[in-house]
Amino acid sequence: MARLYQVGLATVERWFERARNKPLDEVDWTDRPSIPRRIQRTNAAMEELVLTVRHELKVTSALGEYGALAIRSELLERGIVSVPAVRTIGRILERRGALDGRRRLRHQPPPPGWYLPDVAERRSELDSFDVVEGLVIEGGIDVEVLNGISLHGALMTSWPDTAITAASTVKTLTDHWRIFGLPTYAQFDNDTRFQGAHQFRDSIGRVMRLCLSLKVIPVFATVQETGFQAAIESYNARWQAKVWQRFHYDSLPAVQAQSARYVAAYRNRLRSRIEQAPTRQPFPDCWQLDLQARPDGHIIFLRRTNEQGRVSLLGHSFAVDKNWPHRLVRAEVDLNSGSIYFYALRRREPTSQPLLRTVEYQLPTRRFKDRAKS
Repeated sequence: MARLYQVGLATVERWFERARNKPLDEVDWTDRPSIPRRIQRTNAAMEELVLTVRHELKVTSALGEYGALAIRSELLERGIVSVPAVRTIGRILERRGALDGRRRLRHQPPPPGWYLPDVAERRSELDSFDVVEGLVIEGGIDVEVLNGISLHGALMTSWPDTAITAASTVKTLTDHWRIFGLPTYAQFDNDTRFQGAHQFRDSIGRVMRLCLSLKVIPVFATVQETGFQAAIESYNARWQAKVWQRFHYDSLPAVQAQSARYVAAYRNRLRSRIEQAPTRQPFPDCWQLDLQARPDGHIIFLRRTNEQGRVSLLGHSFAVDKNWPHRLVRAEVDLNSGSIYFYALRRREPTSQPLLRTVEYQLPTRRFKDRAKS
């Protein structure tokens, strides 16, 4: 019968149980609710007693305990008949609004790239880059990996090498962007390989100059803040788990070959997402990097103010807003107009990014010292 009417065996068994030996025209075939016919509820007198005992324990208990378990123990000590279970007492307290604890208010997370409005609205793409250090092949061969991933398209890439330098990073990013096109933003941490020397003021490193030369806006996020580097940090962990820790390597070429296979397979899996990502700009023809050219364009720093409402960037300390202490800001350095714009950032209100202050800033004109050739 179950196969004939294409129903479950349990359904047919319920039909037989309901019909028993009755004629079919006398059987009630109407649907029945799944809830029990009778709901046993604690009587009002017991509920009031539970609330009374709770109040007494809250005021007089030496231990300061007046939860459901303490209430049930007190009722048993008083010799009360038919004492409710702990879960029942808890439901009584919840139903009567007698719980002191507050449920945690969870806020909806901001969209990816929320600190850059056009990225959050999926009008622009952002590439994040980071270096994994401390890897050693048996025999003492050091390995470092420059990883990259785009925020919306998840276009990932990895370049294992014996050492990642600013010069090698420039070459790697140039080759990568020639193939896949230019994003609007390129995000890094404050590593000197990306940003430049920290001991000098107004230092514009070669990676930063590469981005500015290609009209890609470099973004520098602080390592102390969670969330800004979530995409690249997640990919770093995934690469180490799926490439580095899975196999035993005896040489750097073996690591590079396995990494290339992994990246190709992952791109193939996410090819539809990569195709649906915001459009990347074509790499310019006949372009050459001139490290001595004066940088122009925009640089973005994500910072948190100190107790005086100041932030530090490019070797300078800037007063932003004394009423905005220990808060996030986006500092946009406009090298063309000679200004820095400070915008307030709040994760709970990601779309509200008011301008806090504008300060004048002029990048000094000086020759770039190519330490790779010196």
